[in-house]
Amino acid sequence: MHIPDGYLSPSTCVTLYAASAAFWYTALRRVKTALSTRTIPLISVFAAFSFVVMMFNVPLPGGTTGHALGVTTAAIVLGPWGSILALSMALAIQALLFGDGGITTLGANCFNMAILGSFVAYGVYRLVAAGADVSGRRRVLAAAIAGYTSINVCALITAVEFGIQPALFHDGSGTPLYAPYPLRVAIPAMMIGHLTFAGLAEAAISAGMVSYLQRADIGLLRGSLISRGRLAKADYANASPRRLWWAVGFLLLLTPLGVLATGTAWGEWSASELQNSRPQIAAASRHQEPPSAVPAGLGKLASLWTAPFPGYAPDFIKNPVLGYLLSGMFAVGLLVMMSLIGSAVGRKWRSPEAST
Repeated sequence: MHIPDGYLSPSTCVTLYAASAAFWYTALRRVKTALSTRTIPLISVFAAFSFVVMMFNVPLPGGTTGHALGVTTAAIVLGPWGSILALSMALAIQALLFGDGGITTLGANCFNMAILGSFVAYGVYRLVAAGADVSGRRRVLAAAIAGYTSINVCALITAVEFGIQPALFHDGSGTPLYAPYPLRVAIPAMMIGHLTFAGLAEAAISAGMVSYLQRADIGLLRGSLISRGRLAKADYANASPRRLWWAVGFLLLLTPLGVLATGTAWGEWSASELQNSRPQIAAASRHQEPPSAVPAGLGKLASLWTAPFPGYAPDFIKNPVLGYLLSGMFAVGLLVMMSLIGSAVGRKWRSPEAST
């Protein structure tokens, strides 16, 4: 679901960057209003949680792979605005450091997963959980339904963005300039895997985390930290990210399992894979052959950014399992550092509203 550079036209990228920027601006204003020493660490821990969850690749039909997002738990605890920031942070680190998603398409990826995912997850959860006790089983069920729904909405929007490219952007002979597959191929290719395995993975993770928080720190489930515009002391007085960091650490140790699923996610092929893995790409795309040559626009944009640790595989580490684990540890460590710095800044600059 991480759209690489070259698969969306520049005009599509600019449009989705602009749309995402509007939501980022609003989310930052909400966070500023709710700024406290507890707000930033919680956003950081959910950014780390989402990052780690997305490292667990699962095999999908057609020989491709997919993953959960972790967006639902973030939306339940932080509200949609806080979740937007947490997921956007995770996606930015993935793109900049590991080449997981493009730089030109970062706005699109954030719009699809961080923004739409957060609002859909939050809305479905609130609808299904309405009137349920915070410690009740219906909250767990609501999280599962919200997770399943949100990841599939994200996948559908991503498939539409892929699928409209050949119709809107092609050369004089009709050859696609960017993503090569139309809607009739992109939507089934994306949705079959997400309606089954990836959707169930997101549902299980969401339900499991809500069940865990009901026992470990139920205060985090009593409201939405940022959606109401300020910190709710009655609900979050004892809220602490410490147990959440322990959960992230446990998942981090299991991330080498993510390398067991082989194959590239649908629509995330590199330019070289489009040339050298044609049978595999065709099998994952309803037996539709990819273009005989790399689309011209895709080829130009694909090499725009070279991540320092592409594919979560640092060059100086020969063991891919160890490289994968250390990549995750580095990203989580970076988010911990950002949390500490942000907390220090928050203590100094927090707004008067946050302390009332």
